Amino acid sequence: MFWHRWVRPRRRGVSWKKFKLYPPADSPPYGGMMKQLILMRHAKAENKAPSGEDYDRSLEMRGREEALTVARAFQGDGIKPDLALVSSAARTTQTFRQVESILGDIKVQFLDELYNAEVGVIRRIIEAHEDAAECLLVIGHNPGIQYLSVDYMIGSGASMSALDKVKNGFSTATAVIFEVDVAGRPVYDGIHQPGK
Repeated sequence: MFWHRWVRPRRRGVSWKKFKLYPPADSPPYGGMMKQLILMRHAKAENKAPSGEDYDRSLEMRGREEALTVARAFQGDGIKPDLALVSSAARTTQTFRQVESILGDIKVQFLDELYNAEVGVIRRIIEAHEDAAECLLVIGHNPGIQYLSVDYMIGSGASMSALDKVKNGFSTATAVIFEVDVAGRPVYDGIHQPGK
């Protein structure tokens, strides 16, 4: 059984498309049940793209450095995603490439449906890929990424101090790390933010 969502393409002159939220049946295995989940907001982007389209906004130099800083923190913690699910927008794609430049090759799917996605859509996409990787990285946009992080933290009984940190300070390139327990529940395990 598949869930579908109709998605408006980001470029003019292209018709609406229907996207499957489950990976195709012939997708290769990536290592079994998910044990770790990382929710990451894209790094700092320019205010306006030359095209005038939000979808096309690129990373500023500061944003490139932010993404590298967080990737080095992953590296220091021994974190290496098996699979990344990344919004197809320019700023999220470029954030992923910066992370990959530090961590090495990562299997990736660029998904139109992650562009400015709401919490429910992001959650369903993650659930559809929970058997596709042991360590799954999702790079998307606020407020969806932040709100989902808070939802997972409340659901797993995270401390008030940890919740406050995520609720009140979700700057660009922030990444929240969850360990996935035996019941498949993401449990807060830390946060990486550039400059902190």
